[in-house]
Amino acid sequence: MEGISEIKLGSSLPVPLVQELAKEIINTVPQRYQRPDQDPPFNTINNTSSSSSSSSSSQLLIPVIHFNNFLSSDKFLMESELQKLHLASKDWGFFQLVDHGVSPLLVEDIKSRIKEFFDMPMEDKNKFRQQSGDVEGLGQAFVVSEEQKLDWADMFYVVTQPNHLRKPHLLPNLPLPFRETLEAYSTELEKVAKKLLDFMGKALGMEPNEMNKLLGEGWQSMRMNYYPPCPQPELVIGLNPHSDPVGLTILLQINEMEGLQIKKDGIWIPVKPLPNAFIVNIGDMIEIISNGIYRSIEHRATVNKEKERLSIATFYGPSLHGDLGPTPSLVTPKTPAQFKRIHVTDYFRGVFARELRGKSYIDVMRIDPKEEGSA
Repeated sequence: MEGISEIKLGSSLPVPLVQELAKEIINTVPQRYQRPDQDPPFNTINNTSSSSSSSSSSQLLIPVIHFNNFLSSDKFLMESELQKLHLASKDWGFFQLVDHGVSPLLVEDIKSRIKEFFDMPMEDKNKFRQQSGDVEGLGQAFVVSEEQKLDWADMFYVVTQPNHLRKPHLLPNLPLPFRETLEAYSTELEKVAKKLLDFMGKALGMEPNEMNKLLGEGWQSMRMNYYPPCPQPELVIGLNPHSDPVGLTILLQINEMEGLQIKKDGIWIPVKPLPNAFIVNIGDMIEIISNGIYRSIEHRATVNKEKERLSIATFYGPSLHGDLGPTPSLVTPKTPAQFKRIHVTDYFRGVFARELRGKSYIDVMRIDPKEEGSA
């Protein structure tokens, strides 16, 4: 059996950095980035005042979870927040997390360090470019063919936890202030993710410590996103519509430019981040573990004609050592398993071997009731 440090989860074909392309004076987006078939966001379906009002109210409907209520000595308050978490995870797959306990100073520091990273000269950033046969580094992910349409964005993607999975030429090689800040941010968000998942286990009625056992030592990675200004933003997409293949995603918007949209009831709704909040979404792995009770939701990133947008997404999920499948306590004769069981490394290899599109990969994981009946 291969050592865990030698595991390769996937690769992505090398592509030009969009940040460098955007520095050129161009009026027309290159053909490979054009996606004129994208659905419009909710607030551009029509320009009536009622539409604008409806859009604003839709933004406010995204659930807000108060993290410190889970830790309250008031049992009613704690149970009420657990129920809010349950409904948000079941009906929306997205929520904003406030009072999360991560230092505002650390949050502001990681924002400024990531901005500095993308502002570095090209010769310095080249040290962190994706290497052949790997998905980590600076570039784009999920590029599996030379004909594939590309996103109008660059990403810097690194595995951050556990420590022994870190690539020596990436995180350990970052400029010192950035590296120290990223280390501290990684540690704090691992704590938040573990606690959130534990509360989700309680809300689902799982056996005590069952979620912790499923997660094992856990696995964390981070994707820092840079969306340059675009001369024709209506023709491109910053990040293709998809659901996240991981367990949980904790997103921090770095600057004031918005762009995240979620698909709710067939309509794309813009997300307006609250001050000092993380935007959290359920990933495919939690949909699988919860046996379909919690849902991963399609989302996408749009871009702007005048301004850049930056964000950092922190992904968390089960250890690469383990298996992935519906948790035993949620599988009963009345609620049979909806998803296959698979080793976590094989799951990720399947993820990175295909283009990121909609919920196509979790659909591969579903058990066909007809096949079950004939077995």
